[in-house]
Amino acid sequence: MRRLLTTLVLMALAFVAGMLSERAHQEDLCVRSGGEWLRAGFCGEAG
Repeated sequence: MRRLLTTLVLMALAFVAGMLSERAHQEDLCVRSGGEWLRAGFCGEAG
């Protein structure tokens, strides 16, 4: 039972790390394309 719980916790951590990594990548793409990364977590028009 402990192995199952450990596996589930590690899978959840890997999922969260992937989500944070993808979010950072999207922010970089937004800035490169001339947009502005808004506090709400999406790309908007600069200016």
